[in-house]
Amino acid sequence: MKKNKFFWLLSLMLVLSVFLAACGEDEATEKDSGKTDEKDPVATEPEEVDEDQILNLVMGAEIPTMDSALTTDSVGFDLLNNVNEGLYRLNDENVAIPAIAEGEPTVSEDGLVYTFTIRDSKWSDGTPVTAGDFEFAWKRAMNPATASEYGPYMMGGVIKNATAISEAKAEYTELGVKAIDEKTLEVTLEKQVPYFLSLMSFGTFLPQNEAFVTEKGAEYATNSDNLISNGPFVLKAWDGTGLSWQLVKNDQYWDAETVKLTEINYDVVKETATAVNLYTTGEKDRTGLPGEYAMQYAADPDLVTELETTLFYFKYNQQRNGKATPLANVNIREAITKAFNKQDLVDVVLANGSVPANYLVPKAFAFNEAGEDFREINGEMSEFNAEEAKAAWEKGLSELGVTEVTLEILGGDSDLSKKMDEYFKSQLEGNLEGLTITLKEVPFNVRLDLDTAGDYDIEVAGWGPDFQDPYTFMNLFLTDGQNNHMAYSNPKFDELVNASAGELAMDPAARYDAMAQAEKLLIAEDFAIGPIYQRGTMSLVKPYVKGVVSHSFGGDYSYKWAYIEGKDAK
Repeated sequence: MKKNKFFWLLSLMLVLSVFLAACGEDEATEKDSGKTDEKDPVATEPEEVDEDQILNLVMGAEIPTMDSALTTDSVGFDLLNNVNEGLYRLNDENVAIPAIAEGEPTVSEDGLVYTFTIRDSKWSDGTPVTAGDFEFAWKRAMNPATASEYGPYMMGGVIKNATAISEAKAEYTELGVKAIDEKTLEVTLEKQVPYFLSLMSFGTFLPQNEAFVTEKGAEYATNSDNLISNGPFVLKAWDGTGLSWQLVKNDQYWDAETVKLTEINYDVVKETATAVNLYTTGEKDRTGLPGEYAMQYAADPDLVTELETTLFYFKYNQQRNGKATPLANVNIREAITKAFNKQDLVDVVLANGSVPANYLVPKAFAFNEAGEDFREINGEMSEFNAEEAKAAWEKGLSELGVTEVTLEILGGDSDLSKKMDEYFKSQLEGNLEGLTITLKEVPFNVRLDLDTAGDYDIEVAGWGPDFQDPYTFMNLFLTDGQNNHMAYSNPKFDELVNASAGELAMDPAARYDAMAQAEKLLIAEDFAIGPIYQRGTMSLVKPYVKGVVSHSFGGDYSYKWAYIEGKDAK
């Protein structure tokens, strides 16, 4: 769940599919990977580097947890992507390629059983990575005692028995994953899943060393002393709550020869001015820029801008603390959705290349067989319209039998979040007579807790995809979905979304049509959420930083192929 994430997109190539975007990744993987005994190259990788290979970065929030079974945030997934490695890893073209898996799996004729061979690799403590580490980690994520949010969410409807386990109809030990021996992992699916192999690069499917996890008990992954890694780097100097930490090259990593950076130093910096100052003084090698810096750095040669595949939207909580909120009324939801000017928001407040969003599935993210953007099916919906908002508002107030409503907006505590919240308050109160907006601005981990508890009225939420398929956005709002948390339920929406992952899974045209219908129902009829914007980024990046790979889903960045070149010449 990549909420409030920071992207730096230096190179983004979305994979157009023969079948659909997610399946296309699988097909490209089958054709382009396979040499598993050689290091995994990126075109920009130098043959050798002589300079100090140290990268200095800022992060916008603390690390909530480094337990891959419990991680739900962008900070955690970003770091897990660099300190651990699953069966697959995304490469510089956002294609999932074999990583701990030694080549492509053997697949049964019915497409339900995948058999992976585990390559020779080690944990940072020198113990071997085994098929059992995957079986243990996945079953642990499905164990109710672990209280994983993403385990049931990512595995449900995909891995055999995952849904039954989450519904307490089966034991977690019955999950369809089995270590045949130390080198052989068998995974049985609930049904054919077109994007299955791209899922294997996601953080929830990372392995865990059973002996180490068991030894550490409740202390596992609570600080860097209670972690081991099987990826390019090892996490150091993290006390579990602090504002700084370090990634150090993992000499035990199977492809350590490819890794050039020796260390990456992080500091949590929430104030933009401080982060920019650290960049300009040379203490940090990259920083994001909000809108107020747009003109100042518009001509700066270090400036990098890009449109992300991350969507921000209002979550309308229809029931709080066991009682219906005014947002249980569809006309109140419609009014708020249409009552603020998104164009002014992105032009004036953000000013970073973001665009107004009147949709859920982002532009330039998923494509059909003909290479057409999924976004073209529904186009724009529920756009800013003050008159329509006013009419819906008055109708909603009448239905509620009130003339005034007070609603709380839950947002972040960063400078930009606070400015956006003030903009929302001004727009909504100005266009909807009788509405009072209060603002609750809290740290990221607090907001996650309040979201999970459903303790909010309106939340400014963001979502970046977990795999390259519209389903990663659509399934958020299923009834009793792992990330609904807003008491929204529509059987027709559930039927359409579930069909796209069920009986329509192997029919690309019908599948896309079902998801398009569901999106329209969610946004233009139920107004269950209020889309705000598709995020663009504006960043300053030192020119000597090379080979950083950014991703449109999963962990934000891969530093496996990054290196420093030309810094000494500056």
